[in-house]
Amino acid sequence: MRLSGTRVAGAVAAAAIPANGQALTTPAGLDDTEQFTRACQDFAQKVQIPNSTFVAADFIPAGTTLQFPNVDPACSRPSQLVSVPLCRVQANITTSSTSGLHFEAWLPQNWTGRFLSTGNGGLGGCVQYDDVEWTASLGFAAVATNNGHDGMSGLPLYQKPEVVADFAFRAVQTGVVVGKDVSKAFYGKPHTKSYYLGCSTGGRQGMKVVQDFPDLFDGVAAGAPAMNFNNLNTWSAHFLTLTGSNTSDTFVSEDLWGVVHKDMLSQCDALDGNVDGILEAPDLCRYKADKLLCNHGAPAGACLTAKQVNTVNEIFSDMKAPNGTVLYPRMQPGSEAAGAFASYYNGQVSDKSDWIKYVVMSDPNFDLTKFTPDLWAISDALNPFDIATTKADISAFRDRGGKLLHYHGTMDGIISSDNSPRYYESVRAALKQEPAELDAWYRFFRISGMGHCTGGPGAHFIGNQKKQLANPDQPDQSVLMDMVRWVEEDKAPEFLTGTALVDNTQGGEVAFTRRHCRWPTMNKFMGGDANSADSWSCVAYNATT
Repeated sequence: MRLSGTRVAGAVAAAAIPANGQALTTPAGLDDTEQFTRACQDFAQKVQIPNSTFVAADFIPAGTTLQFPNVDPACSRPSQLVSVPLCRVQANITTSSTSGLHFEAWLPQNWTGRFLSTGNGGLGGCVQYDDVEWTASLGFAAVATNNGHDGMSGLPLYQKPEVVADFAFRAVQTGVVVGKDVSKAFYGKPHTKSYYLGCSTGGRQGMKVVQDFPDLFDGVAAGAPAMNFNNLNTWSAHFLTLTGSNTSDTFVSEDLWGVVHKDMLSQCDALDGNVDGILEAPDLCRYKADKLLCNHGAPAGACLTAKQVNTVNEIFSDMKAPNGTVLYPRMQPGSEAAGAFASYYNGQVSDKSDWIKYVVMSDPNFDLTKFTPDLWAISDALNPFDIATTKADISAFRDRGGKLLHYHGTMDGIISSDNSPRYYESVRAALKQEPAELDAWYRFFRISGMGHCTGGPGAHFIGNQKKQLANPDQPDQSVLMDMVRWVEEDKAPEFLTGTALVDNTQGGEVAFTRRHCRWPTMNKFMGGDANSADSWSCVAYNATT
């Protein structure tokens, strides 16, 4: 477990930005930086966290760059600029006789009374310091953990069921419970509202809390959630069985995937009324690569063999059990232009397959090139700590007044965006509520042209992370503050506003904007300037729209 980081002064201090336009408040005696500094120093002498082997509290001045010399290199977060003065609390917390986690609470001087937990990514052994800093800078008492292990490898999970328990649910739960106690002890009063923000694994963690710990949060913003986790990992590994290695006659090169993408757009791009290289509703695209067959007249260098056509068509087909049950939905068309080749189609073992090696097969030497899709049954049956995260009855979260904001990029090249509406529909069926009723507390939005949590050719700057703010000086225009307004002002988001920026340069020139629609509607071009959000409308649709 890593301990305290060191800090290096000298960076330019960032100004604290009032969250949601509200005046920032702090308890009496903490509104002055000198008083706040002393309060943090005093807190360091008295803070106690049960079952901890290490606890520290340090005042961090605005403009400090924290260095993390012991962080696992796989985390790619060796340092973090802190833009507002805060009290940083750290602890190493024991969760069982064989497991523990690293905990961080960043308590800002400009506290708004709000509490927030961040999530993790991938196999999730990294504190996402950028998310903690951003939310703390907006006045949230922000917490995070390393999810019970360090780094992104699955090796720490090998034959360590308690570490798996931390990864599946306990790290987030522990971090939130401890974090709320720490926040209350430091500020001298409890938080007013509690929030969660995460994407990918972080999205699954948010959904897990909604399903199993409905009292922890007032609002949950969950992006591209890695739900149906067991079958997601089987699905991720099965692509190699389809493509083969890059010397196999079933392999489709990156250049040929470019040909496939152009052919897919020729069949599906106009379904939303505008030919722009972006699918607003990829579920309407039932793409088949048959017309690219070489002996059907496609030119040399821009055609596929019969085996390659089959590879593409299988990738765009649902993964099914022998009885026909859909285990995991197909990869959605469009993902081939947003990272799917690098993740899954390159003829190599996917780095997303560690779960199978270290947990499902419990064999560090398991040859993932020998993986066969029928191993889905082993993974599904194992389902440690119900990590599948597919419970559809989330009425307890609804009944206690929680709000769930769920989003997914339609060009996600790692987690099929078809999986998210599938979960929404399972909730709809379980609770016997129509969308108009679900809208009161659960809204799902598809972000057209967005890759995995970020990036892509669409209007993907939606403010789900600091780097995803179109204008860094306007944090109120974000998914996070959409959630806050919904919880605190009962202003439910009718859509999620997205911006595409020229050269994807944050704060730069706007290319176009889009109001991303909530399920089950789609964005349709109604005429006029396609770069203007006003030229699009959210409409009901079916397979013939």
